[in-house]
Amino acid sequence: MKEWFITHFPNVVQLGWTGDTGWANSIVQTLFMTFWSAIFGGILGLIFGIALVVFDDNGILPNKIIFNIVDKIVSFFRAIPFIILLAFIAPFTQFLVGTQIGTTAALVPLAFGVFPFYARQVQVALESVDSGKIEAAQSIGATNWDLIFGVYVKEARSELVRVSTVTLISLIGLTAMAGAIGAGGLGNTAISYGYNRFASDTTLVATLLVVILVIIIQLIGDFLARKLNHSIKK
Repeated sequence: MKEWFITHFPNVVQLGWTGDTGWANSIVQTLFMTFWSAIFGGILGLIFGIALVVFDDNGILPNKIIFNIVDKIVSFFRAIPFIILLAFIAPFTQFLVGTQIGTTAALVPLAFGVFPFYARQVQVALESVDSGKIEAAQSIGATNWDLIFGVYVKEARSELVRVSTVTLISLIGLTAMAGAIGAGGLGNTAISYGYNRFASDTTLVATLLVVILVIIIQLIGDFLARKLNHSIKK
């Protein structure tokens, strides 16, 4: 088996497991970019998504001015293709982290690239909450904070897990695109050491690793969503 792999995947073997160009480093870089950009972009997306529901005409704090500002910001960033966003916010990335290249620098455009998508997903999830439950909570004197986190988020937590899973999978695709311009990770390995060098075996293995990562996230997300959905029904 080992000899067969060496024969059919010579470029994969040549890269090795360790070192700056090794597979372990590429996987770690992809996980690093996915995790931290999910945290930063997720927080931004959650804040904007909640704001889109709360300040809507049918929300608990209707405010057209704030709603329109938030809505336009989300729409603006969502309309920019990620590859252009990388260049668009490059000066801000340079100011924030001191460089425009590398995995750390990639976190800035990744967070800004994923947050509008997640904000819209959160908006849809929260709007699916039964308005009767909101009115019932209001009738017993619930505060706005209680309504947001005790009703909206609590009731929609299963759906929020589902949309978070979709967002994470989308984010992995963005990390691969960021890797193609030097941010590192499996995307960089697939392009720089695979496609550009006509090493199809390297591109194949890098792609399979990304697919495996996506499948793992999908399975975990589906499991958590089912568990939360069952707990809500109980």
